[in-house]
Amino acid sequence: MASPVSVYNILESHTPPTRKESLKMELLSDVSLLPGEERITDKDIIYICPFSGAVKGKVLITNFRLYFKSSDADVTVTLDVPLGAISRVEKMGGASSRGENSYGLDITCKDMRNLRFALKQEGHSRRDIFEVLFRYAFPLSHGLPLFAYLSQEKYAETGWTIYKPVEEFRRQGLPNNKWRISFINKSYDLCDTYPTVLAVPYKSKEEDLRKVAAFRSRGRIPVLSWIHRENQAVIARCSQPLVGMSGKRNKDDERYLELIREANDTTKLTIYDARPNVNAVANKATGGGYEGDEYQNAELIFLDIQNIHVMRESQKKLKDIVYPNVEESHWLSSLESTHWLEHVKLVLSGAIQVADKVSSGNSVVVHCSDGWDRTAQLTSLAMLMLDSHYRTLRGFQVLIEKEWISFGHKFASFPTAFEFNEHLLLTILDHLYSCRFGTFLYNCESEVRSKTVSLWSLVNSKVDMYLNPFYTPESGRVLYPVASMRHLELWVAYYIRWNPRIRQQQQSPVEQRYKELLALRDEYLKKLEQLQLSDSSTSSHLANSPTPNTTSSSTSTPSQQYTHLQTPL
Repeated sequence: MASPVSVYNILESHTPPTRKESLKMELLSDVSLLPGEERITDKDIIYICPFSGAVKGKVLITNFRLYFKSSDADVTVTLDVPLGAISRVEKMGGASSRGENSYGLDITCKDMRNLRFALKQEGHSRRDIFEVLFRYAFPLSHGLPLFAYLSQEKYAETGWTIYKPVEEFRRQGLPNNKWRISFINKSYDLCDTYPTVLAVPYKSKEEDLRKVAAFRSRGRIPVLSWIHRENQAVIARCSQPLVGMSGKRNKDDERYLELIREANDTTKLTIYDARPNVNAVANKATGGGYEGDEYQNAELIFLDIQNIHVMRESQKKLKDIVYPNVEESHWLSSLESTHWLEHVKLVLSGAIQVADKVSSGNSVVVHCSDGWDRTAQLTSLAMLMLDSHYRTLRGFQVLIEKEWISFGHKFASFPTAFEFNEHLLLTILDHLYSCRFGTFLYNCESEVRSKTVSLWSLVNSKVDMYLNPFYTPESGRVLYPVASMRHLELWVAYYIRWNPRIRQQQQSPVEQRYKELLALRDEYLKKLEQLQLSDSSTSSHLANSPTPNTTSSSTSTPSQQYTHLQTPL
């Protein structure tokens, strides 16, 4: 991270009593602000820590974060929360409330936490901090810019250049005699949530694309996302057709899907509708719908993935069982009642079906209602399984830019298949909400790129933090995870990371040992290099000395002399 103060940090440790007075003086003085970050206010406050109880300290609010540090000499508690991660700020208790620490603020975060702060009841002591927090945590509602537009962070590399659409299509082997690159959306007038560069069937004409856009929700026409180099099968994505209750047809849309099928001579074009069947039928009442029998040479498969409202309710239930305490005795039944892993399983299972169909040579079209949330989950997961390039650090950045950001808007762990580690995923999720970078601020491509910093600038400035030491480069192998409830586990490092006991266990002992061996190997190699240089210097000195009995063995190179040395690996 660019700042010494790590984002989303909670630390609890014991502080020697001798530091009690100096700690009070140093409180908040060591907070290193980001370039462009400004202090707004600070205040004495009590943090109701779910693990340590009531802790006195001081809170600092800037235009980017809420930072709390305890003044208690016995236990140090630090909170560092980007304001963008706050979803709700509520007043707790009133001036006449009874009970210790019953008057204050209750803050709901988007990262599975709730934060509670208590203040003195007299003199409306919470009014000023509530108003400041409410104003800066929700800047757009108060006519203020998001912090990403105020940030002055500088990096050697601009992350906005990571994804170049034309280059990515060329990597996939496009354009070819079946697919062409279209710039019809260069001004976003075909579809304001689509990228400017699109890959469409070679035989399609620009006027065809406009006619199809008129029959697809939000103008999100079927376009190519990925093509299999060997069998030329594609993953195309779009939104639902506007069939409506009357069952409207559109010959241009039907012909367009036929062109996608013909591109690699697939017997049938498989259309994966992410929604449950009943939801797709219900969408007809609002003008939407799905592809019916009128689409020749096509098969429609519903994947039964619930909508965002059901997912949010499930996540809310999950939050209730993971924070602040995990009840061990009823953990499995409590987790089952949230239905969270069931949703994960359905998404993973759907992605496997997509990957398997394409791998076997059949082109597919994927959509949900508007073609962004569930569609992007399915297409990006399928591409991770099919294309090893997306399992590299930079390839994964391209995938997110391409499938999630350009087109508007967890996969299982394979220890050696991914170049990046879990820390990258946590960083991405944290900055999904932080508003520190422009990467996830809007629903589509926009002016944000020229006015903000990309998250990838941060990631690529400290690559070693995000690399997986077990990564084995490969190509061509398709990953097929097991989409079974028996094999799915909750992502503890994310959902339960705020629990101090869990946090202490996050470091994998195997990974830690591997890193130690790599460090030991580097140490041996350095010593070897020093020996070689030393020997080279000695040999040079001897060669310049008038030694009468020089043997041929003395002229051997350092590498020849030390090839028997071995490192532990």
